[in-house]
Amino acid sequence: MNAIIDIANTIFQPLINLGAAPLMTIVLTLIALCFKVKPTRALEGGLKLGIALTGIGAIIGILTTAFSGAMTDFVERTGISLNITDVGWAPLATITWGSPYTLYFLLIMVIVNVVMLFLNKTNTLDVDIFDIWHLSIVGLFAIFCGANLLIATLLVIFIGVLKIINSDLMKPTFNDLLNAPDTNPMTTTHMNYMMNPIIMVFDKIFDKVFPWLDKYDFDAAKLNSKIGFWGSKFAIGIYLGIFVGLLAGQTPTEIFSLAFTAAVCLELFSLIGAWFIAAVEPLSQGITDFASNKLKGRTINIGLDWPFIAGRAEIWAAANVLAPIMLLEAIVLPGNKLLPLGGIIAMGVTPALLVVTRGKLIRMIVIGAIELPLFLWSGTLIAPFVTETAKKVGAFPAGLSADSLISHTTMEGPVEKFLGYLVGNASQGQIEFILYAILALVAYLLIFVWYARQMKKRNAVYAAEKAAM
Repeated sequence: MNAIIDIANTIFQPLINLGAAPLMTIVLTLIALCFKVKPTRALEGGLKLGIALTGIGAIIGILTTAFSGAMTDFVERTGISLNITDVGWAPLATITWGSPYTLYFLLIMVIVNVVMLFLNKTNTLDVDIFDIWHLSIVGLFAIFCGANLLIATLLVIFIGVLKIINSDLMKPTFNDLLNAPDTNPMTTTHMNYMMNPIIMVFDKIFDKVFPWLDKYDFDAAKLNSKIGFWGSKFAIGIYLGIFVGLLAGQTPTEIFSLAFTAAVCLELFSLIGAWFIAAVEPLSQGITDFASNKLKGRTINIGLDWPFIAGRAEIWAAANVLAPIMLLEAIVLPGNKLLPLGGIIAMGVTPALLVVTRGKLIRMIVIGAIELPLFLWSGTLIAPFVTETAKKVGAFPAGLSADSLISHTTMEGPVEKFLGYLVGNASQGQIEFILYAILALVAYLLIFVWYARQMKKRNAVYAAEKAAM
């Protein structure tokens, strides 16, 4: 196994040394060509990804530079040490793709997906190639904590198989939320939906204890329309900048400068994030065509990135409400060292809430507030790994001091990060960590099995309703 990694390092290290943007341009172009995408389209996708990585890096640099001074003042004034900078998801994707292990994990999961398809264990072909980094970072973190490559690979396969199964379980709910026919091929294997089992536990508690709250639910589209600009990403950035500036005791000039900088950066996060999706479209189409040719006569769902469901207003309404809640929780939560910046728009949280609650906004907000500590603790836990890896691949934000720690608040898969930590430390042979890891993995699997049964019951109701039409 080490020999394989040595060979991979020999092959890929010169590419990694080029930097994240050129590396991913080359990688995405070559993979697309392997799936017989036209050379011009393959290169177009690769270049778009390189541009997106460069753009997001520039925005992160602006944001972190603007907030670093304010946060230093804030810590000195209050004694509250939120000394981990939330740089958003893009730098984490960059450092993850900067590792040859990510390509290895991608190859493993492609093989696993194909095997599951041919054994009829899934109907989903995962074409969301870029977001393999969500799964890869779990394996990389396990290795950082002490696991060897074999153990990390088994952990990645374990979680990856459940992700693919989950995509099939969610498919009828997506059809319902989109008002789409059964022929609609869209589903997702995105990591943020692996929070579904935990969310469903709280959703069932709502069913038993607080069903009367549903009477007060409201239409999210109308709410967003009424709030207008004041619930936009621009406005949230202004609130955030004013809030942090006041806590830091800055002058009015400094506060307004911080507020407007945050407003621009949060809006650009969303805009540039769409570039990533556009970048992988040629490759996704190539893989789809490949599946159609090789699996003729079989109904295949296509596992996309989560934003195909982003038209549902509940996602944005819940995110707007959860943003200030997240800030307050970050300040008072024991053990948290992470200040929400790049992850203040909780896109790693709200899509799963939408699927499980089926758009019941009050439930989304309450359950979201309950689960946010998991994301804050996870981001705090993984910060040393993220920081060290970012420095190795040259993706550490230039505006931060060398001894700063970086992470991401609403990074998808917080529970899986804890699994990576436990499995990695258990690999060192400590009996305590071995027991914790076994218990955690068993609990993780059992709650998923329970969740799968609940989703199958839901799907049976969908089927019965359509049969009655």
